[in-house]
Order: sequence, then C-alpha cells, then structure tokens
Amino acid sequence: MSSVVLPGRRARGSRSGRPIMVLLDLLGRRMTLRILWELSIAQGPLTFRALQIAADTNPSVLNSRLSELRVAGIVEHGGGYRLSAAGKSLLALILPLHAWAERWATQAKPNRPAPPRAPRT
Repeated sequence: MSSVVLPGRRARGSRSGRPIMVLLDLLGRRMTLRILWELSIAQGPLTFRALQIAADTNPSVLNSRLSELRVAGIVEHGGGYRLSAAGKSLLALILPLHAWAERWATQAKPNRPAPPRAPRT
C-alpha cells in the first residue's frame, strides 16, 4: 500500500477510501498526533531539528510523517514547518476530543477494575 494518504485511496482498515477512514489512518500513524500537537503550540514555524526535539522522535519517523502530512495538506513547509489552514481547522476539531478524553479519564479512574493478580505457586 502506498504511503500517500489521500481520500479515495485505500487506507488501513478500509478499502473504500472514504475520507474519514483515510484521515483516521493518517492520524493513527506513529507520532502524527504528537507532531500536530507540537506544531500547534509552537510560537512560529519549527525547523526539522526543533520539531524532532519537541516531538521526541527519530528523524526517519519524523521525515515520513511530515511528508505524509504535507501531501495531505495539513502541514506546510517554508521557513520551517507549520500547520496549514486545513491543519489548524483539523486541530480545532481534535481539541474537543482531548477535553472529552481528559474528563473521561478522570471519571473512569474509580471504576477501573483491579488488574488481575498472578496466581501464587
């Protein structure tokens, strides 16, 4: 499967190429959300090295994800890496999920079952 992630192309978990499935495939790839987060909180465009340090990842993974995000139109490069208008719009949709997950994690803690204990021998 090609690493180019665009609507209409097959994505992991979907043969249809439906835009939502393609987007979820891209967002689910290693370090994608971390890269988007770091770009969203940066005070301006980040160099490759600055983004690598901020995201705490290796250059190979970062290069692959940036390439995919640029092809998808989510990240721009020119004087550094930054979110495109589409990337900012996407992040605005993801942030409420972050808030929901924080509330969910707080509420779920008391209800978590205890981890199973190893049998004594």
